[in-house]
Amino acid sequence: MNIQTIENINELEQQIAALIAIEPRFAPVHKQVGTPNLRHNAGGFEQLMRAMVGQQLSVAAAASIWKRLVDAELITPQAIREATDDTLKTQGLSKQKTRYVRSLVDHDIDFAALETLPNEEAITTLTAVTGIGRWTAEMYLLFSLKRTDILAVDDLAIKVAAMELLGLAERPTPKQLKDLTQHWSPHRSAASLLLWSYYGSLRNKTAVPL
Repeated sequence: MNIQTIENINELEQQIAALIAIEPRFAPVHKQVGTPNLRHNAGGFEQLMRAMVGQQLSVAAAASIWKRLVDAELITPQAIREATDDTLKTQGLSKQKTRYVRSLVDHDIDFAALETLPNEEAITTLTAVTGIGRWTAEMYLLFSLKRTDILAVDDLAIKVAAMELLGLAERPTPKQLKDLTQHWSPHRSAASLLLWSYYGSLRNKTAVPL
């Protein structure tokens, strides 16, 4: 299977052009917000662990705990295996987050193999880990695996921006949004990036999905 990815800004602009051809209402949005940053990351165990640590925390609190874990050299599978729960708690991990991180270690994901899996199979592999929901998995596919066709229909910012873009009377449910945007495929990652930027302009702030 040929896995489609967005590797650079030029490829993103090609994706946006194709998206606008399908959904012309993106044209004024693109003109307003410009071409979004890709915000790619290296992925792997560390990226997923950091996403778990940051769940339901402020950006500042998540950054503080992550720095403590980095300083204590507690960000690899081997280090987590060898650490006691009390050691992880000392660095700021709650009992629930400790359970999540240990589940990530136990699942021993083959991150290289993940790059060759179709989107839904990759999401299934990731969400098998306790503490990784579909949204976190989709963020991994979008920003770490660079997939072209990811629209996070559970994301609040995307729902709000899509409501404005599509002229809806109220915020769509995830199912409604999925149905309304099915024809944007296979360019839904470009749509996600534009909608986040659009949400930021609507709220006069930058929306940070991950």
